[in-house]
Amino acid sequence: MKVLYHIATLRPKYPKAEAITQEVTALSNRFGGEMVYTNPNEVSPIYIPRLLFGLHLLRDLRQKEAALDLHHFYNPDPFPYPYLRLLRRPVIYAITCGVQEREPNLKYFAALDGISVYDERSEKRLRDWGLENVYLTRPGIETERFTCTPQPLGSEIRIMAGSAPWNIEQFKSKGVEALLEAARQYPRLKLTFLWRGVLVEEMKKRVQRLGLEEQVRVINRQVDVNAVLSQQHASITLAEEAGIVKAHPHSLLDSLAAGKPVLVSQAIPMADYVAQTGCGQVVPEVTPEAIMEALAALEENYTRQQRIAQEAGQRDYAMDAMFASFQAMYTAVLNARSNR
Repeated sequence: MKVLYHIATLRPKYPKAEAITQEVTALSNRFGGEMVYTNPNEVSPIYIPRLLFGLHLLRDLRQKEAALDLHHFYNPDPFPYPYLRLLRRPVIYAITCGVQEREPNLKYFAALDGISVYDERSEKRLRDWGLENVYLTRPGIETERFTCTPQPLGSEIRIMAGSAPWNIEQFKSKGVEALLEAARQYPRLKLTFLWRGVLVEEMKKRVQRLGLEEQVRVINRQVDVNAVLSQQHASITLAEEAGIVKAHPHSLLDSLAAGKPVLVSQAIPMADYVAQTGCGQVVPEVTPEAIMEALAALEENYTRQQRIAQEAGQRDYAMDAMFASFQAMYTAVLNARSNR
């Protein structure tokens, strides 16, 4: 089998630290294929709207199709990119973030060979809208890279935060502002932010303005996440809405694999898993007050949640299970196309 993986977002500054790149690299190695970035704004001197993404590559993509079995396209939200409908091989559209309440272009998505989602919320929403070509796939990470180094609670509670903002607006929508304010009000809270080369100076200014230099660490380079987690008590990912963060953020999967509980916004689909398993706390709102209440609950139940996190992370997010779910989807899509 050979798959061409399309990525609609800009190429990350630290590819090995970016969740989609990690997943696509693993899938490429497992199933064969290559990766292509379809966003022309990486090199264009003027802004190119999303409707035109991929069209500049269409001739090359069609030439590649002679050696391809299918296309696997990655995008955070269900946006109808026209170029995908011009391809000849089967197309699977992976929606990497949770599907929001706004109905997408159903005619466009019904015509695709497959729609891949990572969570039951999104699967149900798409099926309720009448789409039948929906596949639930499992996220996975290299769990063997992580080891559990327990950190007893003491005078500090140390939390790692991933999913850094891509733009100024996301300082609010991804909860960075609320987290910094929570730290200002709660001196025991020590935050380690994993940054990705974008808006780092803006982040440093905010930390300095609030006088949080002793409580907040910003790591703006590729790191050994296992080593960082070994010094943490838990990890957190926040979002005001589902469409701006992966349905199962990799920083939280890493945290569980390292035996560290997680805190996650209710808006993020992984919150359902956290609530069901008890491997952390769900944060109902992206506010300093809600964060501090979740931290208090985490501290109260830390021993039990730490134990569950260690078991769940190694059990539920292994790569073999992820590969099996994608293999099943690829086989079903290819069989459906051959039977048309």
